[in-house]
Amino acid sequence: MSVNPDLLEILMKNTQEDNTLEFFLHLNDFVFPIGGVSIMNSPTPVNEPTTRGGVYFSDKFAYKMKGTLHDLSVVSSLTKKMLGPNTEFGRLKITSNIEVDGKKMPIQIFTNLTNSVQSPNSIELSMIIIELDYC
Repeated sequence: MSVNPDLLEILMKNTQEDNTLEFFLHLNDFVFPIGGVSIMNSPTPVNEPTTRGGVYFSDKFAYKMKGTLHDLSVVSSLTKKMLGPNTEFGRLKITSNIEVDGKKMPIQIFTNLTNSVQSPNSIELSMIIIELDYC
C-alpha cells in the first residue's frame, strides 16, 4: 500500500474547499461519475494491529473517501467488492485529474468499500483509501 502524502493533501484541500475535481469509478469495464466526493483523515475502530478481510490494519487513523453514484446499475457489482457478503475486500479503482503547477495530471485511487447506502436514485459509498498516486 502506498499513498502519496503530497497528493493526498491536495485532494483533501480540494474536496474541502471548492470540490471542483471530477472523480470516476472504474468497474467491470464501465466508468461511472462520482459526485460529492469528500476525503478526510479519520479514526478507525481498531485499537491494535489486526487483519480484516485480508487487509492489514496497523494505524489508528485511515484516509476515508465518500462519494455518490447516481447510476444504480452498479449495485450488484459493488456487493461483490464489499466485505460482509465476501471474505475479502475487493479494490475499487477511482480516477481523476488534478492541477499541479498549472498542468493537469491524471491520478488513480484504489479503495476498499466499507459501506454503501442506497436511496431510490443514488448510492453513497464509504471507502478507505489504500493506494494513491499519479498514473
